[in-house]
Amino acid sequence: MDMHLNGKTALVTGASRGIGLAVVRALVAEGVRVVAGARHPKGELVATGATAVAVDLSDPAGAERLVTEAVTELGGIDILVNNVGGGDGGLNGGLLDLTDAQWAQVVDLNFFATVRVTRAALPALLSARGAIVNVSSVGARVPHDGPMPYTTAKAALTAFGKALADEVGPQGVRVNTVSPGPVRTDIWESPTGYGAELAASVGVPHSAFLAGLPSATGMLIGRLVEPDEVAGLVTYLASPVAAGTTGADHVIDGGSVKTA
Repeated sequence: MDMHLNGKTALVTGASRGIGLAVVRALVAEGVRVVAGARHPKGELVATGATAVAVDLSDPAGAERLVTEAVTELGGIDILVNNVGGGDGGLNGGLLDLTDAQWAQVVDLNFFATVRVTRAALPALLSARGAIVNVSSVGARVPHDGPMPYTTAKAALTAFGKALADEVGPQGVRVNTVSPGPVRTDIWESPTGYGAELAASVGVPHSAFLAGLPSATGMLIGRLVEPDEVAGLVTYLASPVAAGTTGADHVIDGGSVKTA
């Protein structure tokens, strides 16, 4: 299917690996000129042909600088994909184990970073009558399926997308949210990531934990979701093909969430 994106421009955050890298590749394949923000741009990101910008979006000044560079490089922004997030490692304790500093760090990266980037990019998006896609998590709907600060921040992000869609929809900007379940990324597969920490906390070898994760979370496809599958959904929502879709939260979790 032709997504009618050739010649469009996009800014993608959290773009160096996993879902973000897959989104950059998908957009570039559709002929989109992309500026990709990442804390540590790697060779794989550079190889996509996107313009990689090193930026730390936990720094409040980073959002404005990234958007300024994107507008300068691209001449405007048609699409914003807010994928920046993470910081969910080391948070397997309960509420009494979590400090204010841990809460602040996770909420800042998974929520406020997106608020700042969106606010900085909104004038360009309004001018282009563009599209915003925020990458949240099924943890926003099933908050016990992850560290409390992380899922709380993602719930705020999902609510932000709906509120923003209502505000800017009449001005021609569409806003949608994508909420993945477990995706085959370093969060789950890295020996130092959240998945490995969770496996250790329940006394199960990491490999066995990953093998049983789809069944344990009720995924009907029998495997983790692939980053490219999430990127395909993001690309569709960012495209004119989805012109009638806004203010929606699109779950891509292999069927693990059983409610509407």
